[in-house]
Amino acid sequence: MKGPNLSAWALTHQQMVLYLMLVLTVAGVLSYFSLGRAEDPDFTFKVMAVRTLWPGADAQEVEHELTERLEKKLQGTPWVETLRSASKPGESMIFVVLKDYTPKTEVPEAWRQVRKKLDDIRHTLPSGVQGPFPNEEFGDVQIHIFALTGDGFDLAALRRYADQIAIDLKRVPDVKSVELIGVQDEKIYLEASPVRLASLGITPAQIGLALQQQNVVMPGGFVETASDRVWLRVTGSFDSVERIRDTDLWVNGKHLRLGDIVRVTRGLSDPPSPRMRVGGQPAIGFGVVMDKGGNVIHLGENLDAAMKTIAANLPVGVDVHVVADQPEVVKQSVTLFQTSLFEAIMIVLAVSFLSLGWRTGTVVALSIPLVLAITFFVMKIFGIDLQRISLGALVIALGLLVDDAIIAVEMMVVKMEQG
Repeated sequence: MKGPNLSAWALTHQQMVLYLMLVLTVAGVLSYFSLGRAEDPDFTFKVMAVRTLWPGADAQEVEHELTERLEKKLQGTPWVETLRSASKPGESMIFVVLKDYTPKTEVPEAWRQVRKKLDDIRHTLPSGVQGPFPNEEFGDVQIHIFALTGDGFDLAALRRYADQIAIDLKRVPDVKSVELIGVQDEKIYLEASPVRLASLGITPAQIGLALQQQNVVMPGGFVETASDRVWLRVTGSFDSVERIRDTDLWVNGKHLRLGDIVRVTRGLSDPPSPRMRVGGQPAIGFGVVMDKGGNVIHLGENLDAAMKTIAANLPVGVDVHVVADQPEVVKQSVTLFQTSLFEAIMIVLAVSFLSLGWRTGTVVALSIPLVLAITFFVMKIFGIDLQRISLGALVIALGLLVDDAIIAVEMMVVKMEQG
């Protein structure tokens, strides 16, 4: 049984064929400009990190009281293949790895089951434990990294600018999240001479109790009037270092000012978190993560425009630096493909015109953009972006396409000459 003869159908329905070619070409061109662009293809990250903190505990206590108990609870979770863990003083880290063949649609449900089991065991962990904190997004790729430095500004001052810049960057279309890099937590340090405290009859516990009693937020009730209700608010929570210094201590029948007894200063946490430096200067970085299916080139242009506006409003001495620029890498890859496509068409035209004549050469040359347009249209339908893998496949297929077009047309010419 013979199949349908597409060549005969095309010859008897030339107008329909031309119409389909035109429609597919237009659809392919529109699809090309709307395709997402990235350096690497999207893939489902099937690993979750579960971090649990227990300040003051040694590695053995963390292993027995946290890591082992959490691992036992997570065993038997659907689609989980292995659990890898590491325990160190004050911290437990568990990596939950799903099976390679886990369907993409089942991954969110697997993470939901893990979170549910962690919530079930959370209240049975020892007192003082912080967490567990599950994170399945640590595999997100930062496509753009900026850095903020300041001549004469410390990290605490830069942090205040960085928080506002991160909020502004999140408003840019296609931005999934903005992660701060090199941020150091601030703390208030109280330093006192043991000899002076002993001479006044004060213990560190008394100072801590006085601070806890002062730094509270409590409901103050309300007062009803004939026309309104006035809410009362009890003040006293600390909002500055000076307020802490002014804390009143009642010791041995005397009122003492905390700032007269101890030295109160604002500083960074010690030991410090991982730091970032640019050009030898302390810096705070911004790692921008793109939404799935976004166009990294357009996002890069929007981020650059947003950063120019932000930098213009920063004080003198605070500078913005570009540390990593993935959109530029992707732009170069796409430009390379476009150059290869143009060169291929020109070479095929030259060879075809010289060896087969202008009519046959035109048919061969037109087949390349037509087939690529159909390819872009199909890529749009299936959600395939322009990235390193797809561009490489297109470049390889371009050579096969040129070769097949020449062979097919040459065979037609030979058959026509043979009658």
